[in-house]
Amino acid sequence: MADETVGRLVLAATPMGEIGDASRRLCEALSTADIVAAEDTRRTRSLAKALDVEITGRVVSFYDHVETARIPALLNEIADGRTVLLVTDAGMPSVSDPGYRMVAACVERDLPVTCLPGPSAVTTALALSALPVERFCFDGFPPRKSGQRREWLRALVSEPRACVFFEAPHRLADCLADAVDVLGPDRRAAVCRELTKTYEEVVRGTLAELAAWAVDGARGEITVVLEGAQPKPADPVTLVTEVEALTEEGVRLKDACARVAAETGVSRRELYDAVLAARRDGGD
Repeated sequence: MADETVGRLVLAATPMGEIGDASRRLCEALSTADIVAAEDTRRTRSLAKALDVEITGRVVSFYDHVETARIPALLNEIADGRTVLLVTDAGMPSVSDPGYRMVAACVERDLPVTCLPGPSAVTTALALSALPVERFCFDGFPPRKSGQRREWLRALVSEPRACVFFEAPHRLADCLADAVDVLGPDRRAAVCRELTKTYEEVVRGTLAELAAWAVDGARGEITVVLEGAQPKPADPVTLVTEVEALTEEGVRLKDACARVAAETGVSRRELYDAVLAARRDGGD
């Protein structure tokens, strides 16, 4: 049975721009938490004011450079029965923002952790991309230097999942230009800018089209969704063995070719011809 005297860590998603996206649970948590650990204390106080919420607990800074140093004291507060609310400037903590280390430390000490769901640039961009996103990966920010960025892009050449990543506006044009060179001009993508804010903009197209658009510059928070790689049909020659295995089980050659072709996306006629060619070569 859990120790009822132990407090908990609460991760809370905050609005990315539209204040109305704040949940009632976030408002309640801001007003009742014993400690509010904020990436930017001024922005968090401004958020509370905009929501007409009074923060009654202690507010402490919790940004990248102080995160590790703050964790031991916050863990002790939770162990003593207090609730620590962790918020970042926008979106969900731990997603390219502080939070991961704090969660891991709580888990290590068997302290309760919960989350108040809400806004996320990742899922919002996926929904708006108009791309197939049933499966996706999130890659944070690309490397800043072109050589390292191209190496990162090469890992996505055959990645079948859609890839979501953030990019700084002043590096977007260079990033997309590298993507054209590495992934090809026809790979589709969507650049989502200032999501939920007044000047929200989603630009969709091929990488070549988006790279040309980005040359003029872009402002604001940028989230990019890259289409997953399309599977390439297998070479019919490599499937001959599968067809012959079926014929050895008693399946007619044409039926065996039709079955393998349907499973792999190759041309049934090309596969049939490849089997006949292999048989002729084998008979020489």
